[in-house]
Amino acid sequence: METDLLFQDESYVIRGAAFEVYREMGCGFLEAVYQECLQKEFTKQSVPFVPNPTLELFYKHEKLEQIYRPDFICYGKIIVELKAAKELSDEHRAQLHNYLKATRLRLGFLINFGHYPKATIERIVR
Repeated sequence: METDLLFQDESYVIRGAAFEVYREMGCGFLEAVYQECLQKEFTKQSVPFVPNPTLELFYKHEKLEQIYRPDFICYGKIIVELKAAKELSDEHRAQLHNYLKATRLRLGFLINFGHYPKATIERIVR
């Protein structure tokens, strides 16, 4: 039985950075505030990241005008999508699944800073 988690070391750092942001900021801010804070925390912790990368979409091999913009791609292989909602919904999860499909990446984190008394993080593997 395989017990190793996909990108375990990188995942640990990303999760730790998210919890540090929540510890410092708490609940109640807009998503954009948490995104800026997490960007600063990623920089402090030397996490390589691209904020709001543009993802091209295709339909039957034809490029669409519509694009996707996840909050972060970290380490060139992990999507990080932020929310500031009371609870995560299936729509939030579907959004991350679509980002993974569009990028062909295998791992994503859905981080919710709007939950009280602590941030919640869902790990989604494609």
